[in-house]
Amino acid sequence: MDRRSFLALSAAGLTLPSFASAMAIDYTPGLVEQRLNAGETVFLDFKASWCSTCAAQERVLDKLKAENPAYENVITFVNVDWDTYRKAQFTQRLRIPRRSTLVVLKGDAEIGRLVAETREAKIKELLDSALAAASA
Repeated sequence: MDRRSFLALSAAGLTLPSFASAMAIDYTPGLVEQRLNAGETVFLDFKASWCSTCAAQERVLDKLKAENPAYENVITFVNVDWDTYRKAQFTQRLRIPRRSTLVVLKGDAEIGRLVAETREAKIKELLDSALAAASA
């Protein structure tokens, strides 16, 4: 491999992680309400960069989304930084007990919730519930 090819492949590799993470939106105040008011089904992932349970959930979510592109086609995924928003009114209103909490919302309803759950079957059930809500 010559230097030019190496540099081109290296640059391409650096852009892949940002592309992969672009599938989820980072939470900002008012975002979820805006998306819900637009009729979207919202999948909230309350996580922290240092949380091993959150990392395990992310690996499962990435695998399931890769296996079924319909999830990302009809569900809005929102990452909520626990370190930033754990005491926010939004988090308190939803009664989020801790990081590694996954919640699905549609309109005024909570469709489902998992707390510290990493089993693929359980996370798939939550995704499927979100998919059904989005398709209804």
